[in-house]
Amino acid sequence: MSTFQKLSKVAARSSAALLCTLAVVGCGSTRHTHTVEETAVPESFAAQGRQAPASRTEPAPLVAPKAFATRFTTPSQCEAAARRLLPTSRDDAWTALKSCVEGTHFTLLGAVLGNAWSEELRTRPDAAQLLAQVVAQRGGSVEGDLRLLHARKVPIFGLTAAIAQPEVYKGRYLLLRAQVADVRSEGDKPTVWLVEQGLTSMASEQPVGYSTRKDSVSVRSGSVGGDAGMLGRANLGGQLATSERQQSSTTVQRFDNVADETGREALGRLAQADPFFAPGKDFVVLARFDGMRITSGGNEDDEAAPKLPVLTIVSYYAPHPLVVY
Repeated sequence: MSTFQKLSKVAARSSAALLCTLAVVGCGSTRHTHTVEETAVPESFAAQGRQAPASRTEPAPLVAPKAFATRFTTPSQCEAAARRLLPTSRDDAWTALKSCVEGTHFTLLGAVLGNAWSEELRTRPDAAQLLAQVVAQRGGSVEGDLRLLHARKVPIFGLTAAIAQPEVYKGRYLLLRAQVADVRSEGDKPTVWLVEQGLTSMASEQPVGYSTRKDSVSVRSGSVGGDAGMLGRANLGGQLATSERQQSSTTVQRFDNVADETGREALGRLAQADPFFAPGKDFVVLARFDGMRITSGGNEDDEAAPKLPVLTIVSYYAPHPLVVY
């Protein structure tokens, strides 16, 4: 075979291989590999009439729960917005409700005790703290608000019941309004002497607007002459003075809380020293009842020996100075 014929055959085979490659078909036993790039979904996917595959997405959690209450002007608006979150996320709804209680002057105990929040009050470990804070913001009328809690079967009780039946209420939550009388340390945990306080309201009249007053004095004088008997004729004279005062003002009736000792005391245990839980101040205290302890000097064998209830303090809140409900 001539050299020209050999070159012609090589050129023919090269042309055939090139055509196979361009046509992307199998020629002989040659193997081919390729990569398919994923195509991005266009933004107008729905607008083109094509339905995207269904997917279940969880609601996004609240990003800043403490700022939730700042969106609303009243506590009732805040609570209603938190309640609307219940169908989508009960965790977010509870976080929002706590933001309402902590971020506003929240006194809507009836709304919290409603049917919408009943499951949360039963299952949330911090539900008792939230209720105690609401009671404090309502003025700290613990005895009256406990009746509302018991009407909804909320297991928070008073100090009176615990003292009367210590075995029944041991380990249960107690709520009381108390003044810190003294703080002492027993080892690493301080002990607080609590004096329970009852709450009553005192009415007073407070002037509002302008008041007016008018004072007037009138003096009348005269004389009388005539026969005075054995003294003959005589003249009698004198003066008569009268005064008058007129005053008008507009007043409004105000009510102030007045706390008074009930005669019941308790010992409270703190996990650590707290400078804000100071003597001389009233607090609404949420605690667990640990039982009764004989006071110093008493005999354990004497059933009539004086005893004090012992509490483990869970949380405390300063009561609002006015009852606003």
